[in-house]
Amino acid sequence: MSIIRVSNLSKTYASGFSALKSVDLEIRRGEIFALLGPNGAGKTTLISIICGLVNPTSGSVLADGHDIIKDYRAARARIGLVPQELTTDAFETVWATVSFSRGLFGLPRNPAHVERVLKDLSLWDKRDNRIMTLSGGMKRRVLIAKALAHEPQILFLDEPTAGVDVELRQDMWKLVRRLRDDGVTIILTTHYIEEAEEMADRIGVISKGEIILVEDKAELMRKLGKKQLSLSLQEPLAALPEGLAAYDLALAAEGEELVYTYDTKAERTGITALLQDLATAGIRFRDLRTSQSSLEDIFVSLVRERH
Repeated sequence: MSIIRVSNLSKTYASGFSALKSVDLEIRRGEIFALLGPNGAGKTTLISIICGLVNPTSGSVLADGHDIIKDYRAARARIGLVPQELTTDAFETVWATVSFSRGLFGLPRNPAHVERVLKDLSLWDKRDNRIMTLSGGMKRRVLIAKALAHEPQILFLDEPTAGVDVELRQDMWKLVRRLRDDGVTIILTTHYIEEAEEMADRIGVISKGEIILVEDKAELMRKLGKKQLSLSLQEPLAALPEGLAAYDLALAAEGEELVYTYDTKAERTGITALLQDLATAGIRFRDLRTSQSSLEDIFVSLVRERH
């Protein structure tokens, strides 16, 4: 069941720059969806349109069944947004800012909810502090608290951990997991690939304003992952023997290591044949290990393929 449905969405700015090109995307209720892409790929534009901050040139977006333009208030009430930029009312206290955000959506006061949000984000002891006195990491926590003040069903995190310390990152992921357990759908944009690898259920890759892939994370790793077999040689090699030219081999560690790259989705890995051919060529090895490519390797090769 989709909670967000983006259909044929395009955005061209007055300068003629085409930020989004016919984007179709469905986000499932209750999932953590990571939107990956290089800077300038269109991530923030897409989020800004879904959140009603930027008007699309064409296409439509439904948020929990509500059209974001025709039924703006109902759609927007279901969405919380944590923007990249740290823009907060510097002279207000943390408590007042978060409480005010709730009121913006016409909701009655609920001090117990605000208290829970502030405690979850380790902001409770700062509740009476003015925002201007807080560190950058604490200001980021306030932005998250503001986005959660009106109990949204959909939470957007735009580059949530850019420039924040490791402790805040860990806190944030704990909170994100708990929100998901409470039924909140979370969409995050990030260029920290390990963040997506750790957190996301599904991953979308956007490049030059187009969605080039949407896939379950495990399936993406399985389909596109390459494995490498590294052999530590007993004697260093100056060059690869001609008889092994058919394999995707490379010498590393000044000739003391032989690296074989193979496809995990191929029927045969070719390892057995390689080991036999190595023995025939008189190449002996002390040790072998395998490693699988990370999401980062996959992402880089995907974007490169498109350009």
